[in-house]
Amino acid sequence: MLHELLIKDLHATSGFVERNFNLIKRYIGWEIVFMVYTVVNTITIGLIGVTSGDPQKVVFLIIGALLWGFLSIIFHEVAECISWERWEGTIEFTFMAPAKRITYLFGMCTYAVIYGLIRSAVVLIFIILFFKIELSNVNVLAAVTVIVVSSLSFIGMGLIAAVFPLLSPEKGSQATHIFQAVILLISGVYYPISVLPNWMQKVAVFSPATYTLRAVRAAVLEGATLGSLMNDIGILLILGLFLIPLGYLAFALGERHAKTVGKLNRNG
Repeated sequence: MLHELLIKDLHATSGFVERNFNLIKRYIGWEIVFMVYTVVNTITIGLIGVTSGDPQKVVFLIIGALLWGFLSIIFHEVAECISWERWEGTIEFTFMAPAKRITYLFGMCTYAVIYGLIRSAVVLIFIILFFKIELSNVNVLAAVTVIVVSSLSFIGMGLIAAVFPLLSPEKGSQATHIFQAVILLISGVYYPISVLPNWMQKVAVFSPATYTLRAVRAAVLEGATLGSLMNDIGILLILGLFLIPLGYLAFALGERHAKTVGKLNRNG
C-alpha cells in the first residue's frame, strides 16, 4: 500500500515538472531573451573584474554571478508559482486536483532545481568560451555538493516567499523581489562580506548564500576538498532542514488564509 502511494506521488510530481517544462516551450521566445540577458549580464560582471588586472578577481565575480543566477532561479520559480497559476488561470484546478499539496510543492521545487541547473550550465559554457577560464584547479565534487545542498535552503526560502502572492494578489509578487534583494545585499555575491557594515555582517550569517558563495569559491579558486568545506556544508544542511518545513508550514497557513478571505483566485 505504501509503495503504491509513493509511486502515485512520484507520478504526480513528474506531472507537475512536465507541465512547467511545457510552459517553457510555450514561451520559448521569452526564455531565449532571458537567457541572452543572463549571459550578457554575467559577461559584463566578469569584465568589471578584468579592469582590475587580477584573474582571480574575474573568477570571483563570475562565480558570484553564476551562483546567484542559479540560486535566484530556484528562489524565483518556487516563490512565483502562485503568480504563475493565477496568470495561467489554473490555480483553482491545481488546488482542487487529487494531489497532496506537498506533492505539488515538491514538483515545483524539483522543476526549479532542474531548470536552474540547465540554465546555469548553458551560461557557464558561454562564460568559459568568452573568458577562456582555466578550470584545472577546480574541485568539481566539492563545488557540486555545496550547490546541491544549498538548493535546499533556497527552496525553503522560496516557499516562504510564495506566501506573499497568497496574502496579497496585488503586490505579493513584488514583495518576493524585495526579499530576494535583501539576500543579494548581505550575502557577498559581488564583494566579500567584510566590506559590509558590522551590523550587516552579523545579519549575513543567517543567509545560506553566504556559505554557498564562500564554499564554492574555495572549491574553484583554491581547490578546497570536500572535507575542508564540511563546516559550511553542515550549516547549509541545517538551514535547509529548518527552512523547508518552515516554508511548507508558512505556505499551508497562507493558503488557508487565502481560501478563507477569498483571495486565492483574485488577480487584483
